[in-house]
Amino acid sequence: MSDMRGLDQNSEDTVPSGPQSPFDAMLQAQEQDVDGMVRDALAKGRAQLAFQPIVLAHNPGQVSFYETWIRLLDDAGRLLPARLFFPAVADSELGREIDCCSMQMGLEKLRDTPNLRLAINMSARSLADWKWRTVLFGALRATEGLGHRLILEISEDSAMLLPEIVIRFMEELQPYGVTFSLDHFGSGHVAFALLKDFMFDLAKIDKQYIRNIDTNPDNQVLAEALNTVAHQFEMFTVSEGVETAEEAAIVAQLGIDCMQGYYFGRPNAML
Repeated sequence: MSDMRGLDQNSEDTVPSGPQSPFDAMLQAQEQDVDGMVRDALAKGRAQLAFQPIVLAHNPGQVSFYETWIRLLDDAGRLLPARLFFPAVADSELGREIDCCSMQMGLEKLRDTPNLRLAINMSARSLADWKWRTVLFGALRATEGLGHRLILEISEDSAMLLPEIVIRFMEELQPYGVTFSLDHFGSGHVAFALLKDFMFDLAKIDKQYIRNIDTNPDNQVLAEALNTVAHQFEMFTVSEGVETAEEAAIVAQLGIDCMQGYYFGRPNAML
């Protein structure tokens, strides 16, 4: 996937980033190329999902849905930090394979857990991938009502890469009841004029506006403005990157609908 959001390469990556990380050590010891390591993990089924809760702002004890993160493991069961292999695979066929694997596992989890609602990350580039589309549409047709519990997340940058294709894809999935989420709202170059043409149901306000929002008046103004724009276009809002009780309190005061971040839980393999 082009933005590789579901690979957990940013702040949600819980593996130490020091020079002696498992990924670095393995590269040095085995002199193995990054593509080979990723391909090996996918081929041998060494992938798993982690789940991070998104909670209601007015009732943080209530989980609205979960976002999925794909993890790839080496042959010793150690996590391969996505931030280290992401640059090598982001725009390649291997990126499409990772996207497909993430979608497959997420849909299987939805099928096996009837009351679960999941957000799965996608890239505009995957829309033309026949295997990815086969996995998605096959599951939607095979399991009645599954689409109503599926949220597809696409980042601003990815949506603007191929806006016409993304809009057509949204129209294609309307009969299945799939929800669409605009990821990292405010971080990229989304044209506000196109928001009326897209069919986004959710907008996730980028964490740069949430960080230290309790002590940063500028972030308060910007987060509130993004929340107002999203609500104007009838989008539910989620604040990313909430890490403290103080940040959570301000987010709730601003009228943002949901919250996500380490304060409410890190991505976890167990639900």
